[in-house]
Amino acid sequence: MGKLGRFACIFVPMALTVASLICLILVFSGQLNKNMQIQNDLYFFKANTKDFTTNPDVLENTNIDNILLNSLQHAASSGELKDFYKVGLWNYCEGETDGKGKEKVTYCSPRKASFWFNPIEVWELQNTTADQLFPEKMKDGIEAYHKVSKWMFTAYVIAICLTAAEIVVGIFAIFSRWGSLVTTVVSSAQTIFILAAAITSTALYGALAGTFDSVLRPVKIKASLGSKMLSVVWLGVAFSIASGFFWLVSVCCCSGKSGHKKVVVEKTPYTYERVASPYLGAQQGSSSNVPMHNTGKSGHGTSGSAYEPFRHERV
Repeated sequence: MGKLGRFACIFVPMALTVASLICLILVFSGQLNKNMQIQNDLYFFKANTKDFTTNPDVLENTNIDNILLNSLQHAASSGELKDFYKVGLWNYCEGETDGKGKEKVTYCSPRKASFWFNPIEVWELQNTTADQLFPEKMKDGIEAYHKVSKWMFTAYVIAICLTAAEIVVGIFAIFSRWGSLVTTVVSSAQTIFILAAAITSTALYGALAGTFDSVLRPVKIKASLGSKMLSVVWLGVAFSIASGFFWLVSVCCCSGKSGHKKVVVEKTPYTYERVASPYLGAQQGSSSNVPMHNTGKSGHGTSGSAYEPFRHERV
């Protein structure tokens, strides 16, 4: 099999690792560029505020506090409340929706490590705090989201760094099983962090969307999860788990050493070996025409072709 077989054995886990890295890059790129459609479609959480209303007939049987209603109404009338808000890993983007339902991103906030979406700040609900503005359920949900978002961001950063390291270390796995063993260790750590990040983001934004939706749905503010972003995240997890399995297989298989061994044929002791034709004075390649045993005589003795000489050799 040799080195070529070893390379083929390493190719599969390496390709899966690269695929996992691409998924993480897409996660990091979500909402970073308002002019890129693929990035605009990648978000963890979306608040749709286009249909926001303070119609008394709609709000008659709701429990929303008047302070919250007044603050939202002020934001809507002043133009601070946009039609939608999409939350990524680094920032959020906002924009408008036309009559046909087509969205256009008008602004993306600056990138920030450990970013979290603060509706009071984003919607510019002046002179209010979470204690004054939100009901207990929503306030607790936002506070939990704020705390856990730091860990989630850290997990994603560690995961993408370990994925890059896995690719670099994986190059050395082409040459030996020890390289595969080290790569398997790195891959296992990478799987732990990307899995933790995926679980955290899914649970965190799922809870946040549920909180927003239950509290603000009466005023026609709807919250939802980003299915495309979460699909990319969990696809990256699947690639990571698969690559770890194949890295482990490469530790046990495909050593990289050639399977062909040189065969040495031993000669039997006291055997006879035919002497090459030049020894007989004949032309090269004519030995097959020389009689094996010719007892004929010529002149005063035996001719050069009378007997075929053999060399007696002890091996």
